[in-house]
Amino acid sequence: MTLHATERDLVEAAQLFADTVIAFNISAWTDNKFLPRDVFARAAAVGLTGIEVPQALGGMGCSFSTKVRVAEILAAADFGVAMALINTHNVARKLADHPNTSLARSYLPALLSAERIGCTALTEPGAGSDFAAITTRAKVSAGGWVLNGEKAWITNATIADCFVTYVQTKEVGDMSGIACLLVDAHREGFVRGAASDLVGLHTIGSGSFRLVDYIARDDEMIGKPGAAFKAILREINGARIYVAAMCCGMLQSTIDTVGTYGAKRHTFSKPLVDHQGWRWVLAEAASEAAAARALVQAAAAQLDANADVQLIAAQAKIVATRAVETHLPTLAHLMGAEGLRQDYPLARHLVGARFAGLVDGSTEMLLERVAKLTRSN
Repeated sequence: MTLHATERDLVEAAQLFADTVIAFNISAWTDNKFLPRDVFARAAAVGLTGIEVPQALGGMGCSFSTKVRVAEILAAADFGVAMALINTHNVARKLADHPNTSLARSYLPALLSAERIGCTALTEPGAGSDFAAITTRAKVSAGGWVLNGEKAWITNATIADCFVTYVQTKEVGDMSGIACLLVDAHREGFVRGAASDLVGLHTIGSGSFRLVDYIARDDEMIGKPGAAFKAILREINGARIYVAAMCCGMLQSTIDTVGTYGAKRHTFSKPLVDHQGWRWVLAEAASEAAAARALVQAAAAQLDANADVQLIAAQAKIVATRAVETHLPTLAHLMGAEGLRQDYPLARHLVGARFAGLVDGSTEMLLERVAKLTRSN
């Protein structure tokens, strides 16, 4: 898909943000195991929190394909930062679908400016891929709902101000009872948990929270029972595409890093890149990266055209995650112990690749999805 001028400018702004803000600070963020709030404000200043939000509502009015390219660029610098920024953007995008509501008027401007940070809460300690099994309950009360339950492994949960939260209004397992409400972290009944005890990738801000008799107003429901479940399934298809793009970004970043190193590092009186076996590993990774990127871009174009992307979104994520999981270890080996230094992104990308293979549908789930869809065609 060809991007128009505003979209191209935003992609360039994302690249500058990645090359300066992320690259310059990532070592400190990694050491501190924390992504500061001001990073979101700096991203907001160049439009990264409002990529798909219509210009009339204060956003950039860009296509999904633009978001996919931005996601790839950001993840090439750090997967965690990319996920954090895209997630708060997604909340703004969701509220933009309801522009005339008091909820949108209250939260959307603050999300676009990063005065507030958002995230989406689906996963629970006992419900991940089996989304229909969520147990966070919403019971009708006077003028609203009483919410009780726990969410876990939520991107941005350590610092987010508002949470698009999926709840069950009927019996557990009843998809027609799943609804979506906006939860404000600054209200009584919201209890923020500790950051997830991860081995790395702390920039993703993963954490948990509990809702203890939290009161949500009727006008804070942004997805009615039943309709919310169908909507999130469509949104997950989009997420699979941009996560696949992030995998492409991490893989290309590694290829570039290793290639630059191989041109400078000499063994047996010649550069590493002049050793045939060494450069073939690089060439194979580059070839699969190009194939994955082409599939991702085709999937993004289909979503922009409002086509059914269930199949191609699953295929894109399978191919991209497999490529990055396969080639990152072998590419890292080309640099030896040098590649483990924090100056290089390889170790961060290795952790990011593992995350990417699990979020928004594991590879095993997606293989089953592809098998069913291709069998029925």
